[in-house]
Amino acid sequence: MKTRLFYLVLFLICFQLLSCAEDDNLPLVDLAVLIDSEAYNSALSDNYVIQSIKINGDFLIIKFSASGCSGESWKVKLIDSGALAYSFPPQRYLVLSLENNEECEAYITKELAFDISALRGVSTNKVWLNFKNFEKGILYEY
Repeated sequence: MKTRLFYLVLFLICFQLLSCAEDDNLPLVDLAVLIDSEAYNSALSDNYVIQSIKINGDFLIIKFSASGCSGESWKVKLIDSGALAYSFPPQRYLVLSLENNEECEAYITKELAFDISALRGVSTNKVWLNFKNFEKGILYEY
């Protein structure tokens, strides 16, 4: 009986560990990337720090930090400038816009996923993405 209980507990622990992949819990922003030069130029982009950027399929995953209370009231947008540099690969220019009216001294880190499939509109199967306020770009291949 103890052996069966041991294997049952072991199975449940393994199942729990394998069923919770790191990226499964990312909140998905319900809007795709916005392509708008005016919105890009007026975006609020000096009130956060980007920690990392990565791509998973057609989703751009941005980890960023800012001061606030909980981050629940933040309004976040990913905005493309609409400009396309015809190099190889072509390049696009993006900014993360954060509207943050929280007046607390906590430092909050969030990781959000954005659908970037609208950025595919070039003749190649890849585009280099440059980010305002982040020194590294990233290659989006599709």
